[in-house]
Amino acid sequence: MKEFIEYILHFGQLNEQQIAFISERVKELELKKDEYFSEAGKIAQQVGFIVEGVVRVCYYNNKGEDITRYFFDENQLVVEMKSFESHMESSEYIQAVTDCKLIVISKSDWEAFSQSMPGWDNLVNKMIQKILLQKLEKRSPLIEQDATTRYLTFIDKFPQLANRIPLSHLASYLGITPSSLSRIRKNIQ
Repeated sequence: MKEFIEYILHFGQLNEQQIAFISERVKELELKKDEYFSEAGKIAQQVGFIVEGVVRVCYYNNKGEDITRYFFDENQLVVEMKSFESHMESSEYIQAVTDCKLIVISKSDWEAFSQSMPGWDNLVNKMIQKILLQKLEKRSPLIEQDATTRYLTFIDKFPQLANRIPLSHLASYLGITPSSLSRIRKNIQ
């Protein structure tokens, strides 16, 4: 809980009463590796804050291939925002890559925060901006690089993730096959 409150406080001020209000409404959730936090075809009903572990945002393309779009680890919010905000079915999955511990806020409690805490919406907007910038930082450089450079860039920028995620998910994220990733790793070592 402490990590979540500290995360929020990076984006603005909360008084003790507001912190207590939030603390009373959030829940802890443990996900085992490969379990889903949210699923395609369903409406996202919760926001998660990762206390421990790694999750990925993924989808299946028209060939049925599992494609990883993003990874999120500790001290990050995770939600399928479009589905959560617009009450539309999600087109993506959020899946635990490792065993995870999350702080979870339901949609109704998230809305209660907005209605009862002045400044909450401003905090949320700042959080969303940070999430979007993190996504851009993770994806943009990878688009223009060859496979080896994409892998080296990922290892350089996200060393804390490299040994925590399966190679198949990393290969999917980098847009290469697992066998290509194995060759790249072998050639680098």
